[in-house]
Amino acid sequence: MSGRILLLLVVGVTIVSAESPQSDYIDELVRTERYSQRFSNDVKEDAKLDVPELIIKYKYPLEVHEVTTPDGYILQMHRIPHGRDKNNVPGTKRPVVFLMHGLLCSSADWIISGPGSAFGYILVEEGFDVWMGNARGNYYSRNHVELNPDNTDFWDFSWDEIGNIDLPIMIDYALAVTGNEKIHYVGHSQGSTAFLVLCSLRPEYNDKIISMHSFSPVAFMAHNESPVLNAIAPFANSIKILASLIGIGEILPNTLLLTWAGQIFCKDHAITQEICSNILFAVGGWNDAHLNTTMIPVIFGHTPAGSSVKQFAHYGQSIASKEFRRYDHGIVKNIRLYGRRSPPKYNLSNIVVPIFFYYSDNDPLSQSKDVYRLYEELGSESKVLLPLPSFGHLDYLWGIDVKPLLYDTVIQLMGVVEDQ
Repeated sequence: MSGRILLLLVVGVTIVSAESPQSDYIDELVRTERYSQRFSNDVKEDAKLDVPELIIKYKYPLEVHEVTTPDGYILQMHRIPHGRDKNNVPGTKRPVVFLMHGLLCSSADWIISGPGSAFGYILVEEGFDVWMGNARGNYYSRNHVELNPDNTDFWDFSWDEIGNIDLPIMIDYALAVTGNEKIHYVGHSQGSTAFLVLCSLRPEYNDKIISMHSFSPVAFMAHNESPVLNAIAPFANSIKILASLIGIGEILPNTLLLTWAGQIFCKDHAITQEICSNILFAVGGWNDAHLNTTMIPVIFGHTPAGSSVKQFAHYGQSIASKEFRRYDHGIVKNIRLYGRRSPPKYNLSNIVVPIFFYYSDNDPLSQSKDVYRLYEELGSESKVLLPLPSFGHLDYLWGIDVKPLLYDTVIQLMGVVEDQ
């Protein structure tokens, strides 16, 4: 990679800046209407670069932060503190947006579409301080103070722990670093699930949230239409037992094989693109109307990013029970952990933050009947339903026209809530 990279190591944070002699054409893009289109000089290269390398490539400021959870997981966060405008003054206090990825995903979701299209870049150019979290076990959070990912004990968690343990420590850290009292939160899919877990179990975090924007909210799943998750549902508990017996705790980690397959077989070939996308989109579905197929090699380079079997099992339990409740460990462990034979429901009445739901019946994981039930059970008096009828599950991240249809609205609403 050309240019000079300066690394400054502090406790828990690596601050990275890039000064590159790249063409002024990139700078010109951020000042013109052409900035509304994705810019990449090499899609295959973007598939191979990790998140910090991508952010540096496109000449944005970057900070890499690490926090350690009480149960020993070392989580990596990526921060873009401001945009690329040369008038930006480092250290200026800006409103903070915390972006949280979905199942099998990572912080890469928010930047791989590139400047002008990816929400992370759009937000910083609009004046926000952007923090992107990574849940335990994904590509960027595979370290632990004692356990190795090869040990099945490392994978003994579901999205209950992600919401109850990972989110609060990441949010508190971002607030401590920035000096802000509150943040805006955006969660896609499991990123929304984890937020609901957080504010249900730890309602004090309502006071730290300005607004919550839920892309494809997943909580109640009685009407879920994902063939994969519906197939898992009847066997959700036995799947975890079987995985433990055969020594498997992780499902679908990021691998060089998938990166290679995406580059060789998926790029510029319509038939193989659809086959490859069906492999990746088996859980979330395929949407011809919005998917930018030229992005598939980049998506394959970063997703799937890994998850525990228990995360899938927990969603399977939600489908089977038709309830939004804590992980079912079985009678004996439930009594020990929860003081009852069956897992308790999450108390959604505890959630009182201003919350905006973006959803679609074209999304197999976030059907309107389930979203309506979630909406009704929330304690918040400021809650808004915003249907996006043509969106599939992954269009919130990588849809061709996601900026005008979604992101511009979200930014506008953040401003409205800030002013109240």
